[in-house]
Amino acid sequence: MGEVLSIHQRTYAYYESGQRMVPPEVLCGLADFYGVSVDYLLGRTRRTQPYPD
Repeated sequence: MGEVLSIHQRTYAYYESGQRMVPPEVLCGLADFYGVSVDYLLGRTRRTQPYPD
């Protein structure tokens, strides 16, 4: 996943373990990769579909 997001794998591991906060640009990259909204990743909605552009 680090390669997909253009970050070091170790940095991604810190995000996964909660040792570091995930920056907005990484959240956007994850949302794009999984095809969901950032709000869904953050648990703010149950709607998985991204919002229209």
